[in-house]
Formats: sequence, C-alpha cells, structure tokens
Amino acid sequence: MFGLTALELARIQFGFTISFHIIFPAITIGLASYLAVLEGLWLWKRDTVYRDLYHFWSTIFAVNFAMGVVSGLVMAYQFGTNWSYFSSFAGSVTGPLLTYEVLTAFFLEAGFLGVMLFGWNKVGPGLHFFATIMVALGTLVSATWILASNSWMQTPQGFEIIDGRVIPVDWLKVIFNPSFPYRLVHMTIAAFLATALFVAASGAWHLLRGRDTPAVRTMLSMAMWMLLVVAPLQVAVGDAHGLNTLKYQPAKIAAMEGHWENKPGEGVPLVLFGWPDMAAETTRYKLEIPRLGSLILTHDWNGQIQGLKEFAPEDRPNSTIVFWSFRIMVGLGFLMLALGLWSVWLRWRGGLYESKLFLRFALLMGPSGLVAILAGWFTTEIGRQPWIVYGVMRTKDAVSNHSALALSATLIVFIVMYIAVFGTGVSYMLKLVGHGPESHGPEPEAHGDELLNQRPARPLSAAPDHLDAPSGAGKGA
Repeated sequence: MFGLTALELARIQFGFTISFHIIFPAITIGLASYLAVLEGLWLWKRDTVYRDLYHFWSTIFAVNFAMGVVSGLVMAYQFGTNWSYFSSFAGSVTGPLLTYEVLTAFFLEAGFLGVMLFGWNKVGPGLHFFATIMVALGTLVSATWILASNSWMQTPQGFEIIDGRVIPVDWLKVIFNPSFPYRLVHMTIAAFLATALFVAASGAWHLLRGRDTPAVRTMLSMAMWMLLVVAPLQVAVGDAHGLNTLKYQPAKIAAMEGHWENKPGEGVPLVLFGWPDMAAETTRYKLEIPRLGSLILTHDWNGQIQGLKEFAPEDRPNSTIVFWSFRIMVGLGFLMLALGLWSVWLRWRGGLYESKLFLRFALLMGPSGLVAILAGWFTTEIGRQPWIVYGVMRTKDAVSNHSALALSATLIVFIVMYIAVFGTGVSYMLKLVGHGPESHGPEPEAHGDELLNQRPARPLSAAPDHLDAPSGAGKGA
C-alpha cells in the first residue's frame, strides 16, 4: 500500500493502535487520582459540590476505562502477530513485566472498580473512599510496569543473550533501568496535565454557555491550580529526562535538535525551527540561537553533543519527524504554563470565571495535553529507531514474516473499526462532559435510584442510558 514495505506497515499499524490506546490510560490515570481527591474533600468538608463532581466525573471515568481496556487488548495481541521475532527474542523480559501488570494493577483496579462505581449507597463512606484510592493506585501501578517494560527497550540492562535469546540475570536492573525513573515521572505528570486540561476545558465550556454553577467553578478552579503546579514541574522533569537521554541515547538527542556536526570551539546552537534533510545531512531553513543548545542540553555554555554525522547512516533516527514532534510537545507545554499563569493573574483580579478570552483559550487547550503525550511518544519511539531494543536488536529483525498486502488489509480494517468503535465511545464521553455536573440534593444518590437494585455487569453500566438537557444551561457564547 502506497509503496510501503511490510516493516513500515507493521510499524504504522502498531503506531496507530498505540496512539489510540495511550489517550485512554492517560485520562484514566489522571481522573482516578482526581476522583480520590474529590471524595476526600467531600468526606472532609461535606460540601455537596465535591460529591456532585465525583459522580459526574466517575461516569466519564467508567466510559474511558472501558475503552482503554479494549484498545489495550488489541495492542497486546500485535506483539505475537506482527512482532513475533521480538517476542521470541525478548519475551523472557517483556512477558513477565506485562504479567506483573495484570497480576497487580489490573486485578487491583478490577477488584475495587465495582465498589467505586456502584457502591456509593451500598458500602460505608470509608470503604468506598478506600476503593477509590485503590483504583487510583492501580492506575499508577499499571503505568509503572508498562513503562518498566518500555524503558528497558530504550535502555536495556540486567540481561545476557544466550542461544540468541535475552535471559534476565538481574531483575532489579531490568526494572530500574537508567531511563525508567525519568520516563515514569514524566508520563505520570503528563497524564495529570492532560486530565487537568480536559477538566478545565469542560468547566470553560459550561461557563461560556452560561452555566455558572458552584460545581462548574470548582472544577475549573481545581484544574487551574493543578496546571499551575505540575506544568513547571514537568519542565524540570523534562530537563532531567533529556540529560539522561543524552547519556544513553545520544543519536536521539541529535535527531531531536536537528544537529549534524560540531564546529571546533563553538557551542551547540538551539535550532528553534528548520527542516532536517536526512539525504543532504543538513537542517534547512533553520532559525537558531547560538550556544543556547549547549546551555540547555549540557548545562555548559561551551558544551557539545554528538552530531548525527558521527553515527552511521543506518543508525540514525528520522530527524525530520523527531525534530518536529519534539517541538510540538515542548510548544504545547509552554502554552500550558502560560494558561496556568494567566489563571493566577485573573484569580488575583477576580475575573477567572468571567474572562471569555481566557475561557476560550482554556477550551481550545482542552486536547493539548493528549496531543503533547502523542508527540512525546512519537519522539521517544521514532527516536529509538532503528532499534527495537536499543543497541541490541534492530526493528527490521523483529517483524513477523507477513506480506505487505496482508498488513495493508489489516491496517485498513483497524482504521475503519477504530474510528467506528472508539469514535462512538469518544463522542458519547464528550456528550457526558457537555451534559455537565448536576446537584443530587442533600442526600447522595450517586447514579440514580434505578441502579441501586441493579447488578452491574461492566464499567459502562455506570453511564446513563440517556442524557437529558442539563438544567441551567444557557445559550452559546
């Protein structure tokens, strides 16, 4: 299809499925922790606003969780169907790590999810709060094992190769490999950022439509405080992650910076914009700031990094893609920081909920956290190429023996089915967001009386069968 090889099609297919999948766990991680905070505030202050927000966002969490589970199963099967040689070579490491994720995180989430979604009026408040915390903890444990596996592929340690297969010899080194701590913290903060922006966009949407309620104000305010705290923290973590990547994957950093060669006695410039040309081995049309790259990348005004020309052509990542995906991620990150700072200024001026320009910006930034996550994953995964296990196994040696025709056909099926299934799910979730939080009165009725005597069969049972127009909704801004 389109003149692509079987290897390229297999990579595109996996990239497509993981791009769909990653947005759901990211929101699940953030929303689970957000729900734990909301329920804790409700138990502490007994302010019904927090209880109403909990019920509102738990419904959205249920829909998102279900889509994350389904999309993750499809992605897991591809290791055996499309990447069988990788599974045969490195399965003794990646297999147990993914198994630990199921035995710990998935069972923890599944064990307490039903209590969290359906037990509000059936168990005591303490037990219900404990269930919510356990679900939130489960999402973080899940991310830990998944990132341990992926980080090992980026910076592999603690193994030997015996008879053409990877054999783990030190599980602590396998799990706590050099890039793991940075990637885990970076991804977790990214999930919190994406969720805060999602919640903020929801609040901005309702305020712009004239639905100015205490619940709407509270979720916008909480999201802005979260954004203000974690956006600067992400900048610091990203810098530390970059230093780690420079040490263990210097070709990736060179590709991200569009840096081809050093000049004697000169520091590395920061290329703001440009077009890396892999064939010509140069970055065209570049706008750069002298020596700033050295200061950011090495914390030394005169520091230098390896240029792409110092690596064999077959060992270079595609700088054209990585250069721009990295800049999309960083650019969106600074916009998030700007939004958080703007919110502080408006809060001080008393206009946080009235500034339509700010609210429109917050609404526009709603999907930016997820876009930044995708751009970051493209950067780290494409930047690892041509290795599937960095420095150990090349991607071309990991792919299964499928024809380009077979992979083309399955890729088309994936695209059609994903758009149909997950497009419907996302559309329904956005309708729930658009419906907005409602007050349930002085007595908590989490999901309606009709659910109190119903035995839930699946997470989606927590979502309503129909949506009435939200009370108090105003006209569009």
